[in-house]
Formats: sequence, structure tokens, C-alpha cells
Amino acid sequence: MSQMGDEKDMVPPSESSRLESSNGFVEYIGSNKLKDKKVLITRGESVASILLSILRSLLTSRSSGIGRSVAVLMAREGADITIVYLPEEQEDANVTKELVENEKRSCLLIRGDLRNNKSMQAKYFPSAASFAGSQIFSFVLYSRFKKINVLVNNASQQYICKDFTQIELDQVEDLFRTNILQMFAITKYALPHVKGRLVRHIATVFAHRIINNTSVVTFRGSSSMVDYASTKGAIVGFTRSLVLQLTPKGIRVNAVAPGAIYTPIQLDTRDPSSMEGWGSDKQLGRPGQPSEVAPASCSWLAKTVLSTDMGIPTKTCS
Repeated sequence: MSQMGDEKDMVPPSESSRLESSNGFVEYIGSNKLKDKKVLITRGESVASILLSILRSLLTSRSSGIGRSVAVLMAREGADITIVYLPEEQEDANVTKELVENEKRSCLLIRGDLRNNKSMQAKYFPSAASFAGSQIFSFVLYSRFKKINVLVNNASQQYICKDFTQIELDQVEDLFRTNILQMFAITKYALPHVKGRLVRHIATVFAHRIINNTSVVTFRGSSSMVDYASTKGAIVGFTRSLVLQLTPKGIRVNAVAPGAIYTPIQLDTRDPSSMEGWGSDKQLGRPGQPSEVAPASCSWLAKTVLSTDMGIPTKTCS
């Protein structure tokens, strides 16, 4: 099983806030699209979803990679950030907190693992008889922020296995739990908020938007990451089905499908030799940067699977 990569191990470092221009990379300039919104980031790039809101925002993602870039750019757009992260992500979380605060926005750090129901219950509700990790999470979120308006699910972990007969079924189960089942749980418990407590406020609780992060491998497959591609395909089906169910309630649902992006998750699953020149075969001659994906989560879309894949056709992506 792979270990989480860290931003400090990235050589060269990835770009969190700069975008390519004719004069090289330049800083992203915010326009207050998310002024005074609240963003909560939970877990890592290996388990990530993002909730951001119009009045209150929640971002569940890693405190590095795409998650960090989304946090920084949302802060630059005027949002306040809360990060729920794993103990081993402490250093990355501290750096992300500093970057957010450099944008003159607040950043609260909460350590926890939404997949571990018992640890979350013991930490936040020791007297509760029965809570799921994501249920506890939404309860804690509501007690602090009162409102959630846009949900962006950014769950992602990947493993490489080039021989399907050698794939470990326990690993497949872990990947589905990480990449899609937690996405179901967060959405389920955040929408009605524990026994329907917030149903009457649904228009203001989610204020119009859910964004799910998938991948371009959904549309063209992956010979070495069959299980990963399968989870990402499930996210597209999840997104399109939520469109049908939630659009009548005034909630927009979209997905972002990144291509080859230079993040710590690549260090998790590739040896150093395979990272040399990685992404140079793409149309732009390099992999994408987190800062080039994050703006898609800060924009306003409707009923879209948006491919951020360096211009490589996906044929069925629309």
C-alpha cells in the first residue's frame, strides 16, 4: 500500500497559486467571488471532498496538492477555511494554514479521520450512542458554521497494478471506500443534516452547488489503475444522478475531471525514475499544476463534467 507523499518532497515544488502566462507563471488574482464564505477542508488528497458555500463553505480535501490550491484560491476569493486532516498531514496542514492566513482569511485546523467512526465519535461526541464519521463531521460543521451552501467532493487515492490478476481485493475495497463511499456519506449527512434537521433550510444550506472531483481516466481508461478508474467512473454516475435529484431543489451539481496533475499523490504511486519527464508527453509538454485545476472549483457551472486535462480529447466527456 502506498504512503502519502508530501509537498516538501516535491522537486520542483508544485504550483498552488500561480497560473501560466506568456511571461511564465503569474499569481492568480481573486475577485471576491467567495467573499466571507466559510470553507472546511477534511482529510487528505487520499481522502478528500470539498464543501464550499456561498454564505458558509466546506472543503474536504488534502492540505496539499489540488486541495491546498483550492483552499488558497478560495481564500483569495474571500473565503475562510477550516481543514480536517490526518495526523500524518500535520506539516502540510500547517503550511496550508499559513498560506490561507497570508490571504488575510482565517484557517482553522481540525485533526481527524472521517473513515474512522469510532475515533471521530470519541473525539467529538463521546456520549453519543451511534454516529457515523461523516454524520459527526456534518454535525460539527453545522455547530460551528450554521450553513453549508456548496459541496465539492474531492476524494482521491490511487495505486498502480499493471497485472489485473495481481490486484489485491482488499485494496480495491479500500479505494472504493476512500474515493466514492465517503463521498456518498458526506453528501447524505450534509444535505438533510442529521435526521432532517436542516431540510427546511435546504435552499440556504447548500445554496446552489455541489462539485465532485473525478478524473479523465473515467473516459479513456487506465491499464495500470483499473480500480482507480472504476471509482472515478462511479463519481461521474453519482454526479449525473444527483443532477436529476437535486436540480429541482435549486442545487447545481457538476464534476471536475483533472488529467495528469503534478501533486504529491504522484509520488505515492510512482518510483523516482518514472517521475523523470512525467507528463512531458502531454500536448503542453508538461503535467498540469494544482493551481490550473483549482479555478474550476471557484467558478460557476451547471450540469457539467469539466475536463481539465491539458487539451487531450476524452471523446465522451461533455
